[in-house]
Amino acid sequence: MTSLVLVTGGTGTLGRLVVPALRDAGHAVRVLSRRARESGDGVDHVTGDLLTGVGIEPAVNGAEVVVHLAGGSKGDDEATRNLVRAASRAGVRHLVYISVIGADRVPLGYFRAKLGAEQAVAGSGLPWTTLRAAQFHDLVLKVVRQMARLPVVPVPGGLRFQPVDARDVADRLVGLTLGEPSGLVPDLAGPRVYGLGDLVRGYLAAVGRRRPTLPVRMPGKAGRVYRAGGNLSLEGADLGGRTWEEFLAERLR
Repeated sequence: MTSLVLVTGGTGTLGRLVVPALRDAGHAVRVLSRRARESGDGVDHVTGDLLTGVGIEPAVNGAEVVVHLAGGSKGDDEATRNLVRAASRAGVRHLVYISVIGADRVPLGYFRAKLGAEQAVAGSGLPWTTLRAAQFHDLVLKVVRQMARLPVVPVPGGLRFQPVDARDVADRLVGLTLGEPSGLVPDLAGPRVYGLGDLVRGYLAAVGRRRPTLPVRMPGKAGRVYRAGGNLSLEGADLGGRTWEEFLAERLR
């Protein structure tokens, strides 16, 4: 084994892909999560809470690289600041962070917290790498599945997305983790841009159901930013290889 890599959020959608890839690359891997899990298969599981700070110090102790994947609906900025403080004291030599495209443009709390977390990483004094990715196929599926349960599906006009496969993001993150610190790297988005209505219709077709759709308008500043494509990365982004249609065909078969 070579250096020890600490992964936060190692049991989530992305973490479940990143952790075994790092282990297969020859690294010792430690996973920090809030719930106790049994260690095994070359992975050491430890418990801690990034928001309260409990358990972070022993988790980062001895780690040369920290891959910060943990996230939630709120508090990512504070959680990241807690992690950064502990990582700085531990002398971590590379901090890798996954953020979201539009963190600096979309005026919603989730995006503001992501931007705050990015700023904490960049201002940590540690060598760092941050990757902004589009919404994962898995999240989009969860959203459209809920929408499709309604007898009439409301579709906000002008909302577009570039959903990306979590496996493509994991591959990119592992490569960044194994490489040198690179700062803010090019965004990673899916290979196609879809209107929200297209995503809903694609899901309905895949499951063999029909639902009428109702165009609606997303109000306010957030609506204007989304309609202007503030959540997209149309130029200069790296593109994943798996489309929404390919994901649905695989996941729903």
